[in-house]
Amino acid sequence: MNLKKIIVGGLIGFTILSQSSILSSAETVSYKIKSGDTYWKISQKYNLNYQELLDINSSYQKPYLDVGDTILLPYNSSQKRLYKVKWGDTYWKISKYFNVDFNLLLKINGADKYSQLNIGDVVIVPNDNNIEKKPYITYTYYTVQKNDDLWKIAIKFGISYYELLKENNMNENSTVYVGDVLKIPVHHIPVKQTPGQQYGEYLDWWTEAQYVVPIGKIFKVRDFYTGKEWTMKRTIGANHADCEPLTKYDSEIIKKVWGGSYSWITRPVLILVDGRKIAASAASMPHSIQYITDNNFIGHMDIHFANSTRHKDGKVDYDHQKNIKIAAGL
Repeated sequence: MNLKKIIVGGLIGFTILSQSSILSSAETVSYKIKSGDTYWKISQKYNLNYQELLDINSSYQKPYLDVGDTILLPYNSSQKRLYKVKWGDTYWKISKYFNVDFNLLLKINGADKYSQLNIGDVVIVPNDNNIEKKPYITYTYYTVQKNDDLWKIAIKFGISYYELLKENNMNENSTVYVGDVLKIPVHHIPVKQTPGQQYGEYLDWWTEAQYVVPIGKIFKVRDFYTGKEWTMKRTIGANHADCEPLTKYDSEIIKKVWGGSYSWITRPVLILVDGRKIAASAASMPHSIQYITDNNFIGHMDIHFANSTRHKDGKVDYDHQKNIKIAAGL
């Protein structure tokens, strides 16, 4: 398929930036490129610093955008939040979720009460650090399509396979057919306050974190002590997140952070995903199942969140939990 090439505006073609110039401290949210998008237009639409947008996306390595590409949008969370639209979202629901004025939300986004949102759209939300909200669940319905199975549907909606079975009164032997209608839970996980900008949200794995970082999610990991960052993908895991570095470059960063070799030693880390910063703990030793085969990392590594457990015995790992609290400033 021929993808439309979108050339970056401005004089960046001859500008060589070092890796250290990328602003690793920026809050980010992922954004999928649409027809007509350029870095300049995106910076203007979301009121972002143009040069910072270029830097954080290493635009010198690829000075153009393809429709369907995903880039990172940096922003200052003390002033505003960039929210990625999920299944079933409307401006009204988003205004209630963040407890902001509906008309103000429309105005900031150049929308009106008839405006429609698509999954993956980014909405600007005024920040309010004084409101502590609780997770809640809404429901939507999905009609089974050709080649669907329950596992694929669970992944599609960012929920666990067993949760999908439970919501639809099914078991592991159940089969779905084209045209069947399934009840899908949609988990809304509000942003939690942290003791400071350097810390991450302390999210419970079972009720919160696993829905913010579902299977298939690509995100940044920041080492809490060194500030070094790399990109990972959650590929599997139920008791905690089993994740793989996205590229060979990411694998090399991981090895350097752990002193030159992969290790079972745990470290506090921050997970940067969809504009959020989540407290976590990681061990870098590659093991077991592998899905990404060209990253020089044979297996996956473990990332734990608050109250997550080990696969081998279903028990909490106290070293990981200690690190998570460090990353959360607790």
